[in-house]
Amino acid sequence: MARNLDAKCRQCRREGEKLFLKGEKCFTDKCAIERRNYPPGQHGQKSSRLSGYGVQLREKQKVRRIYGLLERQFRKVYHTADQMKGITGESLLQLLESRLDTVAYRMGFGSSRTEARQIVRHNGIRVNGRRVNTPSFQCRPGDVIEVAEKAKNQLRIKGAAEAAEGRGFPEWLEVDAKALKGKFKARPQRSELPSTINESLVVELYSK
Repeated sequence: MARNLDAKCRQCRREGEKLFLKGEKCFTDKCAIERRNYPPGQHGQKSSRLSGYGVQLREKQKVRRIYGLLERQFRKVYHTADQMKGITGESLLQLLESRLDTVAYRMGFGSSRTEARQIVRHNGIRVNGRRVNTPSFQCRPGDVIEVAEKAKNQLRIKGAAEAAEGRGFPEWLEVDAKALKGKFKARPQRSELPSTINESLVVELYSK
């Protein structure tokens, strides 16, 4: 399986904001953005003005990195969103948030999307009582997602669940952190998703 092996903190610095790729480290003063909030590389501290295309490209790269997808995977999700009824940008974010790895992360079964994806691939997650090891699996409203019995004793999962419970869960999820089980109630509305994402720029880029 192809993966993005770029250093996580460099990706955040490249986009100039926290993408929450390193789990709990992102919530501490050890976060790279807290220390060096400028792009990586020899010329990172030099200011540069982006063109309209450059702004669109950076926004697409940011969203792609947040959800941990390669370009081909991300474009496939976009084309699916483009064929759906409604606003393409909103549909894109809903599809990304409905991925099993993202749902598992939002429920606190992993400290980061990367860790949640690994747990999914290692048969650590069940959907409606059935084992699912495909990170891109699309959850539907009403689906019950839980940690498999054999994985419930893993300290990293317990720790991630406790930390997530302390921060609170999204409105579109119903989670029992102690039982490591939750329900995907509905696809999130745009108002419930981060305002730092400008999905219209992504749509403009791919519409060219």
